[in-house]
Amino acid sequence: MAGTAGAGGASRPDPDVAAARIQDLAYGLIRVLGDDALAVGAWDPGLTSTLLLRGLRAMLLTRMFDDRMFRAHRQGKCSFYIKSAGEEAIGAAQSLMLDGGDMCFPTYRMLSWLMARDYPLTDLVNQVFSNAACPLRGRQLPVLYSARSHGFYSISGNLGSRFGHAVGWAMASAYKHDRRIAIGYIGEGTTAEGDFHEALTFASVYRAPVILCVTNNQYAISTYQGIAAGDAPTFAAKAIGFGIPGLRVDGNDFLAIAAATRWAAERARTNHGPTLIELFTYRAEGHSTSDDPTRYRPEREPAAWPLGDPIERLKHHLIRSGDWSEARHAALTQELAEAVRTAVKEGESIGTLGQSKPDARSMFEGVFKEPDWRLREQMREFGG
Repeated sequence: MAGTAGAGGASRPDPDVAAARIQDLAYGLIRVLGDDALAVGAWDPGLTSTLLLRGLRAMLLTRMFDDRMFRAHRQGKCSFYIKSAGEEAIGAAQSLMLDGGDMCFPTYRMLSWLMARDYPLTDLVNQVFSNAACPLRGRQLPVLYSARSHGFYSISGNLGSRFGHAVGWAMASAYKHDRRIAIGYIGEGTTAEGDFHEALTFASVYRAPVILCVTNNQYAISTYQGIAAGDAPTFAAKAIGFGIPGLRVDGNDFLAIAAATRWAAERARTNHGPTLIELFTYRAEGHSTSDDPTRYRPEREPAAWPLGDPIERLKHHLIRSGDWSEARHAALTQELAEAVRTAVKEGESIGTLGQSKPDARSMFEGVFKEPDWRLREQMREFGG
């Protein structure tokens, strides 16, 4: 990985620094956890063991839930699924660093955000199964969650829209003299689309209180990140032309993600504007249940990823610090496995794909604030 620094090697400026003075941070790699699992350097956020264990739990629960839902798809119980494998640290760390009133504009590998905020597992299962208890009444694909009460804006398959929506929401918050900020996500492939550049223009010009994240997991479905010009320059460096800070962060390092997010959040809340963060990570499995990654990358490549597994790295850090153990980790794994099993059984009791559906009359609800005559006529024809 040319241009990357070892753990603790990156400088940490004050959050109010002029963007032009920290361009080097867009080319290196902010890391906190070294190969020995110890936290080093100026970016060490000094998080409590309680918070770190919350993050570990959210990451582990995400992976276990993903594995169970992936099997459910293979059993014909849902139509589609996307796993977060290898990227669990991103949603979990950033969810825990931001306030409850802040708003996340996510992509579809952000389940750990909801896990970190204790979103009900049964609601997740019911949406994946698209059954009668689906919290979104069957209006979204599985994994395209929406949970306003948990600071989680409805996911869109059109990823570029995430940045524009996040910037607009942040601008509205600033206009209302609110302290709430937004965080938005796209994949690295989307940086080649106009939505990316338009959002950065507005964020820069209007000094929007927003954190814009590029999740560089090396593949835009089946296309390597270099096709989107991720090697020269980095994705974080694209911020420089807009006059905003660009941070390139180890996306498998929970502590580094937390530190960079806290830095960018402080900058946004103190009216110093937006930050672009490139989260340098690796998509450990296929893009979705419709994808076969062995057709475009070596089968053993995930195991060779040099930045390791985010769950294992945080686990070993906690063990090294004396706050965790293999026995406690095994007990937590068993506890979470049982919680997932219970939630899946509850969902199955309501029904899986095709066995149970939301009330069809709900299609008329929540479309317009005041239904016009055409909608009312359709409702009457439907028998509503």
